[in-house]
Amino acid sequence: MNEANNSDWLYEITPKRKLIDLNFKEIWRYKDLLILFVKRNIVTVYKQTILGPLWYFIQPMFTAITFTLVFNNIANIPTGDVPPFLFNLAGITAWNYFSQCLTGTSDTFRANAGLFGKVYFPRVIMPLSNVITNLFKFGIQFGVLVITYLYVVWSGVDISPNLNLLLLPVYVLMMALIGLGLGMIISAFTTKYRDLTVLVGFATSLLLYFSAVPYPLKEVKNKMPDYAWIVEYNPLTHIIEGFRYMVLDTGTFTWFGFSYTLVTAILLFLIGLIVFNRTEKNFIDTV
Repeated sequence: MNEANNSDWLYEITPKRKLIDLNFKEIWRYKDLLILFVKRNIVTVYKQTILGPLWYFIQPMFTAITFTLVFNNIANIPTGDVPPFLFNLAGITAWNYFSQCLTGTSDTFRANAGLFGKVYFPRVIMPLSNVITNLFKFGIQFGVLVITYLYVVWSGVDISPNLNLLLLPVYVLMMALIGLGLGMIISAFTTKYRDLTVLVGFATSLLLYFSAVPYPLKEVKNKMPDYAWIVEYNPLTHIIEGFRYMVLDTGTFTWFGFSYTLVTAILLFLIGLIVFNRTEKNFIDTV
């Protein structure tokens, strides 16, 4: 009788888990819940705001204008043949996706403690829903970049993308993996140390300037050669530079930098997944 009942069980709760456990079968079983969370995130972000989804357009545009005024007009940082506004908009579009994945994932356990304590579902669905939601935002902002690019070309500026544009899905994947991996690691620590939530926003703002977002990498090498390695060995720098290179055909691209960034992104994601899985077992006692 017991054996017959056991065969009808959907889940078996056991204390043992794999070190790296990303159960795609279980995530697929909860795909409807994942879609629901994505829809909720998209709808509620700018709910009860005057401009609503227009903030998706306004935020990168105004940031690009600010960077153009400060770094290009005042600091006289050159951007080659590419107009400074388009140069900055390309970098900001790539950076925004990473930063939003990081900040949205880094507070997963604390922000969803009430939900996690009441019902079971694969916890990794929460950070995954954040990454997919931000992919929707990235698509809108990339569309703004394309429209701006077409306007600049129509104005007579001679710029064009290159064959590296085929690597766009890989760059998006690397941004998602780095943001997701770092976010899951930080989320695990925020269950005990609440002030890390404040630190994430501050550190992300500083990291922007060490990732060659408002300036070309070659300018750092020319003006500060002794400290250029800090920026050059930052994997996010290669993402920003590579993104601008394939879209605007300007910037620095090497296959070594691409491979280095891809390997780093995968390692950070795996480490983040291990830490996330270990933390979800007992986080409810400390959060």
